[in-house]
Amino acid sequence: MWTEQASGSGTRRRRERSPEEELHTAQDGWWQMTLRALRTLLLFSIILGLSLLLWGYVFQGCGPSPCRTSVCQDLLDLYLASGNTSVAPCTDFFSFACGNINRTGSPFQALAEENKRRVRRILDQPELDVLLKQKQEPNYAQILREYLSYLNRLVTLLGGDPTKVGNDASYSLFINSQLNQFLRPGEQQQAQGKVFEMVTVDQLQVPQAKGWGKMGIKRVAPAIDWLSCLQATFAPMSLSPSYRVAVHDLEYLKNMSQLIEKDLMKHRDFLQSHIIFGLVKTLSPALDSQFQEAHRSLSQKVGELTGRPPMVRRAGEEFFQPVHPRWMTCVEKTEAFFEPTLATLFIKETFKPSTHSAAMELFTTIKDTFISHLHTVPWMDRETRAEAQDRLTQLQVKMGPSEWALKPDPARQEYDDVQLGPSFLQTFLSCVRSRQARVIQGFLQPFSSHRWQVLPWGLKASYSIPDHVMVFPAGLLQPPFFHPGYPRAVNFGAAGSIMARELLHIFDQLLLPGGCPACDTRALQKALLCLERLYAALPSPKGTSFNVSRTLLEDAADAGALAIALKAYKKRLVLFRGETILPNLDLSPRQLFFRSYAQVMCRDPSTQDPQDIRSPPTLRVHGPLSDSPAFTRHFRCPQGALLNPPSRCQLW
Repeated sequence: MWTEQASGSGTRRRRERSPEEELHTAQDGWWQMTLRALRTLLLFSIILGLSLLLWGYVFQGCGPSPCRTSVCQDLLDLYLASGNTSVAPCTDFFSFACGNINRTGSPFQALAEENKRRVRRILDQPELDVLLKQKQEPNYAQILREYLSYLNRLVTLLGGDPTKVGNDASYSLFINSQLNQFLRPGEQQQAQGKVFEMVTVDQLQVPQAKGWGKMGIKRVAPAIDWLSCLQATFAPMSLSPSYRVAVHDLEYLKNMSQLIEKDLMKHRDFLQSHIIFGLVKTLSPALDSQFQEAHRSLSQKVGELTGRPPMVRRAGEEFFQPVHPRWMTCVEKTEAFFEPTLATLFIKETFKPSTHSAAMELFTTIKDTFISHLHTVPWMDRETRAEAQDRLTQLQVKMGPSEWALKPDPARQEYDDVQLGPSFLQTFLSCVRSRQARVIQGFLQPFSSHRWQVLPWGLKASYSIPDHVMVFPAGLLQPPFFHPGYPRAVNFGAAGSIMARELLHIFDQLLLPGGCPACDTRALQKALLCLERLYAALPSPKGTSFNVSRTLLEDAADAGALAIALKAYKKRLVLFRGETILPNLDLSPRQLFFRSYAQVMCRDPSTQDPQDIRSPPTLRVHGPLSDSPAFTRHFRCPQGALLNPPSRCQLW
């Protein structure tokens, strides 16, 4: 049926639909909507499936896989042996990582011994100089008796009559005791600004008449003919009375000279016996094994009486050290006499080009991260930040071998004067003279501004301020701290944190009072005080004590090194796929990073020297970790746990 409607000038016609037609049209629309919904669902399913496949490829393919190489297995064995996984990591991470350190020993000490073994393998194979410690021990009288017994035994071995030289031995102990009283601690010399003093030979020289010498110069130590002694020592150099020499402890020389003039000149036989005793100690490695056994026996007994290893003094430095096995003593003496050749052989065996490349890559990542990290340091002003970035950019690094250790010919001409035989003692003395001649010859050579003489098997990284050169010896870049085949988390956590710490020490001066006038002093002091309180709140190991103020610079470097190394590790993960972990350790890559950081610090806290400028090892682990929000997050530390404090510091 049609109808018409008028609209303006025209008409519009509309056909009216039947009910059946209306129903059919509605059904068509419903099917269209259903079809569109099905198509959308199908498309969504396809996208979801592809996303799952992509996720599996990207994330599962980049996920950590276990490292099953021999070097990783050795590292895993060390971690399992040294750690104590029954301890909660958020409460005592040091025990978690180092709880069985008494069984495995310090990694640094173990690495030092392993480097000695490497030198020993290369070879196919002064005895400790025990001095009386200037401190009244509870068993002081017994210690003196042990020394007297030792000296009497030396006399017997030398063919003398112990009953006739008792006074000589007693007087030798008296001389040692007096000389030890004259020595000043290194800290006191630094505080007085007298670590080295320049004097002329004439000022040390024996005057022709007592009192004042020519030109009104008071002689410092007139009891010794210094010109003759120095001329004999430094031959073929030609010395004169006006020649200037650097004296490590001038006050010691004064007191020593007075002791000789006052007492010893009246008892020249006693002084001669004392010198002979000292010579025997020096030459004991080249003498019959009975001499060495006598010295080892003394060292063991003194260690038992004092409750610690015997005191050793070397070049004005005091340190505790256990008695070496004979093979290690032989290695050390050979190192001293034939150092250049052994350095070349050690590098060839332990520091391959791939190791050098991997170490340089690690250091570059750490350094670049530190440069960019400076923008986040809140107390540093723009100019200081720019200067710090320039210093880091211009820094030179010596990684592994030094130039002098890479000479191709191990049979060097400097050994031409060494006479081997006919006895070991004569060979030993010949080597001593040859080494002394090489040292003197080195003094006569023009000084090289970048002369790097760090032993390849050494473990101490160092920084030369005048040269602006950082040195990482090959001996340090070894397992368990570094290996090209290790998981990146291990290398960044261990060796990477060591590298970051050395970089931070370049800027220690900025943290000292007045060291950065343009910086935000209030913000800097607030951060330092925060760090000091953070460490002070941590429990110290039993039997140890430390001064937070004295260790503050080292604590700041430790905390900053952990943050920078972790940031560099995260940066590396973004750029490279295929991270690995240690199997059966149940640690994620980032947890393994923190575990490796702590492994560097593993050692017995009871061996801590009270005068050490570093915190005890437990605090060197807990301090930086408690200042790291990432540690809390990755180990899921609950609120109130020791290593999840309510507030943290931001110094670096």
